[in-house]
Amino acid sequence: MAGPLIRSLWSSARKSISASARSSPSAALKPYILQSPPGASLSRTFSAAPATSAASPLPTSWLDPTRIRNVAVIAHVDHGKTTLMDRLLRQCGADIPHERAMDSISLERERGITISSKVTSIPWKEHELNMVDTPGHADFGGEVERVVGMVEGAVLVVDAGEGPLAQTKFVLAKALKYGLRPILLLNKVDRPAVSEETCNEVESLVFDLFANLGATEEQLDFPVLYASAKEGWASTTFTKDPLPDARNMSQLLDAIIKHVCPPTADTDAPFQMMVSMMEKDFYLGRILTGRVSSGIIRVGDRVHGLCNKDSGVQKIEEGKVTKLMKKKGTSMVLIESAGAGDIISMTGLASPSIGHTVANVEVTTALPTIELDPPTISMTFGVNDSPLAGRDGSHLTGGKIGERLMAEAETNLAINVIPGLSESFEVQGRGELQLGILIENMRREGFELSVSPPKVMYKTEKGQKLEPIEEVTIEINEEHVGLIMEALSHRRAEVTDMGPVPGNDGRTRLTLTCPSRGLVGYRSVFSSDTRGTGFMHRAFLNYEKYRGPLGNVRKGVLVSMGFGTTTAHALMNLEARGTLFVTHGLETYDGMIIGEHSRDTDLDVNPVRAKELNNIRAASKDENVKLSPPRLITLEEAIGYVASDELIEVTPKAIRLRKKYLDVNKRKTMSKRPKE
Repeated sequence: MAGPLIRSLWSSARKSISASARSSPSAALKPYILQSPPGASLSRTFSAAPATSAASPLPTSWLDPTRIRNVAVIAHVDHGKTTLMDRLLRQCGADIPHERAMDSISLERERGITISSKVTSIPWKEHELNMVDTPGHADFGGEVERVVGMVEGAVLVVDAGEGPLAQTKFVLAKALKYGLRPILLLNKVDRPAVSEETCNEVESLVFDLFANLGATEEQLDFPVLYASAKEGWASTTFTKDPLPDARNMSQLLDAIIKHVCPPTADTDAPFQMMVSMMEKDFYLGRILTGRVSSGIIRVGDRVHGLCNKDSGVQKIEEGKVTKLMKKKGTSMVLIESAGAGDIISMTGLASPSIGHTVANVEVTTALPTIELDPPTISMTFGVNDSPLAGRDGSHLTGGKIGERLMAEAETNLAINVIPGLSESFEVQGRGELQLGILIENMRREGFELSVSPPKVMYKTEKGQKLEPIEEVTIEINEEHVGLIMEALSHRRAEVTDMGPVPGNDGRTRLTLTCPSRGLVGYRSVFSSDTRGTGFMHRAFLNYEKYRGPLGNVRKGVLVSMGFGTTTAHALMNLEARGTLFVTHGLETYDGMIIGEHSRDTDLDVNPVRAKELNNIRAASKDENVKLSPPRLITLEEAIGYVASDELIEVTPKAIRLRKKYLDVNKRKTMSKRPKE
């Protein structure tokens, strides 16, 4: 969050100005953007800004809109967006604290994926580039949709070895919809398997993708660059080993300035800004980030928040701008004013959120709101009511859970929260990964909760039931093709394309369409079926006719019928019944799931049975108990594993699976009811 970053803003800024003023009165107002020709020393570019997190004020003038370029970096997962941003920041003299510097959230660094969009600005020659790093995973598509309206251009990063995949199509469709003209950057060309012919094939595939998505003639005439973000260079011509003086990102930065249009901005009009990003700070309150659509904003100006309602434009709140900030490299910098076309952050208003308009008090019209794709999956969050509740967490009540979910819905437009019965909340999102990230964040914050399995959100049109369908791209070894196709046939998948992977002998690429409900929980099964050698990528396609019930995709479970601590003696006798999820010495209770049954039915077992002690000795009684390692269920696996009559118990220290009804007699009664 911005709290630790901004607490020392004023004290550090005063020290910086006073020290500069003592040495040279003009040094305190030295312009931030310096000219940096290609190949120049990188230490000059950011020389006017301290390399620490402290901020220093800028001159009171605003940037000429013709010197601004607003660009989003879009790509499929793991095609090199964030690494590319690192190299661009370093090229322009920013101090990078660690690799993938834009991934500031701990979960992003742990999982190696980008979860939320971030914006920063870098100076190049006499221009300022506002760069937006976006997630590549379709579950976080809302992050892409809410920021593409801030930019005029996009850098489409495509792996030169893999080519465009399912989520490349997803993020590109969003960019083309807003009229952006992308620059194609073929990344990872330094790999041995990548040749010029491979790049030409990928370029043709991208061109076909543009055409299929309805790109205009201007968008189809996209420039192509070749790069190795890992090595830190980009080139307008294909090469694997550029000359020493060309091993930098200069040609990409020059291409952005040449091909991306400056923002169309009117600095004489009244101030208006669409809020595209929002975060909360303990000291400053809401920090609203967006692109200034028109006019000029200064610290101290009176502004108000507006939003579009069915009844018309509604005024939310009126207040005064207390601080204006701009991200420079990896530092947040205080500014006195900002003009149209620039992307800035401001504080002073407590009510506006993403999608609202901040404008001068004389403005009474709001900017058009952001259009988002509908959610496709919902889960119910409720209070943890298991016998082990309250031992690990500090936030246990339905009120606390509701406040946290409502705060999440404010900052993430792709999530909807609907209050339900008995302190429960229906949370709607794009996929189980997105909701899994939310649950993981909540458990790290000390929440305890029970979570239902994901439910697909159906539609009904003209009396016909429709369900969300996803496009799936799979790359596997040839020996696994039969197994994977059989498994997906049970999940109502239909193959649309199949062929060898170029440059990879023995590998096959499958393209399928599959209902979202069939893919829930399949990723872990797919990983084990392919022994970790397969790749699967998926993206929402559209709503289609309901494809019928799924086949047999999961076996039954072993359900505990005893309260206490599991014993090795009891678990040893249960190993023959299936795969265990627990080891000895763990607490269990009636209705808790402790393993997977080897058959399709559930089985009630007693994992707490102790060994009988008597005075009769036998040769077999003194044997050491040797248990097989249990299958430890992660949160993502649990979300995809649980059935409709089961729940996930989430605490800061444990993930447990349980039956919705803990009493065995209640479960038998409910099982006789007809299923939905």
